[in-house]
Amino acid sequence: MEITLDIQDNRFNTFLDFIKTLDYVSVRKESISQWQQDEVNRRLALVDSGKMETRDWEDIKDGIFEK
Repeated sequence: MEITLDIQDNRFNTFLDFIKTLDYVSVRKESISQWQQDEVNRRLALVDSGKMETRDWEDIKDGIFEK
């Protein structure tokens, strides 16, 4: 079974150290490929420079599910 947890940044290392002590839990680190990191950085630079605008997810979601 796999789960995803949302943990406060300031508590993450403590939590990770704890669950690593449990013999029935395995922890694997997922890596993000370099091209994905580059693309995110490129888009963030566009947003920061004002060349790309962002939209609020709630507005987009409302438009998608609107009938």
